[in-house]
Amino acid sequence: MQDWINVIGGGLAGCEAAYRIASGGHQVRLYEMRPEKSTPVHHTSQLAELVCSNSFKSDLENSAQGLLKREMRALGSLLLECADKTRVPAGSALAVDRDLFSSLVSERIMAQPLIEVVREEVSQIPEDEITIIATGPLTSDLLGQVLQKLTGEEHLYFYDAVAPSVTEESLDKSIVFKASRYGKGTDDYYNCPMNQEEYEVFYEELVNADIKEGHSIDKKHFFDACMPVEVLARRGKDTMRFGPLRPVGLQQNREGSKPYAILQLRQEDIAGRIFGLVGFQTRLRWGEQDRIFRLIPGLEKAEFVRYGVMHRNTYINSPAVLTPGLQFKDNHKIFFAGQISGVEGYMESAATGIVAGINALRVLKGENPVVLPETTMIGSLIKFITTADPANFQPVNANFGLLPPLAQPVRDKKLRYQAYAKRALEKMDKFSELFLKVL
Repeated sequence: MQDWINVIGGGLAGCEAAYRIASGGHQVRLYEMRPEKSTPVHHTSQLAELVCSNSFKSDLENSAQGLLKREMRALGSLLLECADKTRVPAGSALAVDRDLFSSLVSERIMAQPLIEVVREEVSQIPEDEITIIATGPLTSDLLGQVLQKLTGEEHLYFYDAVAPSVTEESLDKSIVFKASRYGKGTDDYYNCPMNQEEYEVFYEELVNADIKEGHSIDKKHFFDACMPVEVLARRGKDTMRFGPLRPVGLQQNREGSKPYAILQLRQEDIAGRIFGLVGFQTRLRWGEQDRIFRLIPGLEKAEFVRYGVMHRNTYINSPAVLTPGLQFKDNHKIFFAGQISGVEGYMESAATGIVAGINALRVLKGENPVVLPETTMIGSLIKFITTADPANFQPVNANFGLLPPLAQPVRDKKLRYQAYAKRALEKMDKFSELFLKVL
């Protein structure tokens, strides 16, 4: 049996993974390059340093983020235990004193006798040792080159260019219609037709919208592959109509004539519950996205499960390279967790760290990895990142749109979310009772 399990990255996912393995009675080498080498956004050498917001989002029981936290607590999350002890007032959100939080996590990790913290930059991935890669969105250039060779250059991205996504059930079906341009293939896209007046109103709001610059972006990739839609719009009033909103090949609209512009929505999950706005990568502030994109016919009451973002963020094309157990398909001793695995958000990253830790320990013992039920929030997240269309994969946050439908549909949104949460927690309780006893 391998003497230790390697965990590369001392962020949220790495700390959860290391703690889970050590709690199961096995040694861990946790590699963190700081303070030997820092990043543009880190300021300390503490583990689990929060580099953006100090909020872990909603803690309400029947919200998607609240459900995610309840599932993580059932799995014995170290980070939520530390968050509870360093909590600051933030209404219904779980927010922490960022310095006290990272200090407490560091203290708990360092006090665990089975965890050895190694302060150095990793330059190679040991292919014959069980290893969890949890290096986060700011993976070093050196390790990034290693990961390119490991996963294949086409499966590693160094920026986020994410368009917003909405739930299928929230689309106005009296306006949108399903079709593919020129009738090629099957009618896989939802189409939102716009007349000239609707387009011009949308255009004016878009070019005058409030933009969030975010982290620095690789300019080559930015301009060659993923122009923000608002930047594209500023190049000319009709530029979008020759780009993502081109109306060619589609004839239907409410008036029975050719639309002036059309937005297409592309399916993002196997079940067809989530659709992305094609070509709408954006740097608009989230409130602006919510306001302006609802001006598009058919999206007036859209439920956004993800807003568009554009910033530096290293992540792999998980559907192409990961198994549902978070293992690398070409080498089952290598696991990925955290934002590099294709999830977005603090708690989403931490949750995958817990699962990767559980599965790495199980593989070490000669057991099969576990796959959480897709009716749980964690299970649905992992299912999405490992089964989505690899040609159009984009990172995702926890949201109810990922969960499979209820056996008995519930129209009231509040009651529907309550039912989702009840079903998920029943499944998670059974899972935690079964697997945590043997760790």
